[in-house]
Formats: sequence, C-alpha cells, structure tokens
Amino acid sequence: MTSVPHHYDTTPLAHTDVLVLDYLAALWGESEDLAPELRDELMTTVADYIAMRRTSVADPLEDPRHILHRLGPPEALAAAARRGRMPAHLRRPVMAAPLPPPAATASAGPEYAGIALLTAGSVVLPVISPLAGLMLVSGSPRWSPAQKTAAWVLAGLPVLLGFVLVIGAAAFGGGEAAVLLAYLGMVAGAIIAGLSLLPGLAARRRY
Repeated sequence: MTSVPHHYDTTPLAHTDVLVLDYLAALWGESEDLAPELRDELMTTVADYIAMRRTSVADPLEDPRHILHRLGPPEALAAAARRGRMPAHLRRPVMAAPLPPPAATASAGPEYAGIALLTAGSVVLPVISPLAGLMLVSGSPRWSPAQKTAAWVLAGLPVLLGFVLVIGAAAFGGGEAAVLLAYLGMVAGAIIAGLSLLPGLAARRRY
C-alpha cells in the first residue's frame, strides 16, 4: 500500500469549513452561465464577505451557518448577478471621504491696521497715513469693490479740496486758516472713510 507523502496535510476539514466550501461550489455551479469576469467578481465578493463576517470586530459571526443564511441561496445570488447588479447586502460600505481640514481663518490684522491708519493715523499724518490705510483696505477681500471705492472717495476728496483751498489761500491771503480747514477736512474725511468700513468688517467676521 502506497503511503501518503509526509508533506501533504491530512488534517480533515472542520465541518464549518466544509459548509463554506459546499456553498461556494454550489454558487460556482449556479453562475456557470455568467460572463467570466462577472462570475469571478461574484465568487470573490462572496468569499470576501464570508471572511469579513467571521472576523468582524463589531459583530463577528463565528458560525458560518449564520453567515450562509444571511447570504441566501446560491441560486438567488447568481440570479441577482445575472440581472446585472450585485446583491445589496454584499456591497461594502463606501468609505466617506475625509473632510478637508477647516480653512484657517484669515487674520484680520491688516484690515484693522488699515482702519487704524484711516482714523487715528490721519491725525498725525493726514495724507500719508490714510493713503497707507486705503492700500491695505484695497488689498483685502473683506470688502466689496463698491465699499472700497466709497472709502477712497471719502478720504481722497477732502485731500483734493484741501490742496485747492491751501493754494487759493496762498494766492489771496489767509493761509493759516486755510491750512487749518484743509487739515480738519482731511482728518474728517479719512475718519469717516474708516468708520464706513467697520460694519462691513464686523459682518464678514460673523461668517
């Protein structure tokens, strides 16, 4: 009598393993009329499902009989695949795409600096400080083009009128009073321009 070579495993399969193999064999037979790619996909999906259910962390099913009962008859799975769709209970849940990290909130430092230059800064440097503030405001996305244009008009028009007033006063006399009025007009216009931008800045920060 010829002996079995020692390198073959002669351990009998467990009853539960035999059930799984019989089920897969029955499914293979029921799906013989499917396209080869679809047949392979069905067999792989079912085998993966059985393995996944046996090793599930949340709800493991150690007894394959329960898993096979949930799968349903092999002919039902083959019929579903034949209709062109994989049975719903075999579909693996789609992993939700990770949410993008929240966008870092843009610092409002430059905007506040621009408003500070338009208001307090205009008292010290009536022309240079408001101009720097308007440049910061113009480069910020926090205000609409209309708001930026209004700020330029409010701050720039008094500067233009002040220069005209000073030049006219120098030509006809009364230079000190004209300079004082021009200074007050420039400061007032820049402050009004800065204050007009505050509501828009506060409204943008709430979103």
